[in-house]
Amino acid sequence: MLLRQDFYFHALHANRPLHIYLPDWGEGPYPCMYFLDGQNLFRDSDATYGKSWGLEAYLDRWDKPMVIVGLECGHGEGERLAEYLPYDSPYGWLRGVPARGEDTLNAILHELKPYIDRTFPVIPFRDCTGIGGSSMGGLMATWMVVRANQYFSKAACVSPSLGTVSGKLWHDMNETALSPDTRAFFSWGTMEGYGKIKDPTREDRESWLYRTCRVTADKIERAGGQTQLYCQVGGRHCEEDWEKQLPLIMPFLWQR
Repeated sequence: MLLRQDFYFHALHANRPLHIYLPDWGEGPYPCMYFLDGQNLFRDSDATYGKSWGLEAYLDRWDKPMVIVGLECGHGEGERLAEYLPYDSPYGWLRGVPARGEDTLNAILHELKPYIDRTFPVIPFRDCTGIGGSSMGGLMATWMVVRANQYFSKAACVSPSLGTVSGKLWHDMNETALSPDTRAFFSWGTMEGYGKIKDPTREDRESWLYRTCRVTADKIERAGGQTQLYCQVGGRHCEEDWEKQLPLIMPFLWQR
């Protein structure tokens, strides 16, 4: 069952629609995963560009019942970039965008999660709670599993826009004690971003996308965590291709 409801976030001073998937089988309570850009998760009719991840159809046939909470982004000019940016960017295309990632984190941790925990049949504990997103949402998912590791044990970091703030992220990772049961999935496509892949058999080891994901994953692994890196041959920066990664993302995070 898919629910859609409005939710006012005081930390963001704004209403953000929620897209909530509830399993129609199993006894509950269930694990819960939060996703950024919730409008793009389940149905094409809600998606920003007319194509969703198809997550509702995937979960309906998957053998693990769980709750998914999709938080819709702000649609005003510059809102999404600001709310999904955890650090001021010193250069590049995000330079000058006000970093409101901390507000978004507070909105999820201190307003949304308590509401979900008391309203829906979820397991509220860290080991049953994950975070996910793509592009800027993938950056936020990466940062949030580090910054709020006491709340999130798993992260889907799909085509994450780590580049211009990767140095600040890595500094924070060096200063943060991650739990060894942290699990994170990182992916990128051969047809997206800077420097398209010349030799996919090498996972594009010279590309900017590969390097930022690899260094981030290495830091999680050095803390004892588990990661999976996936290079999607022919993959573009779009929901149609991210949907194809679901059979890799969900089992890695939740079934191993």
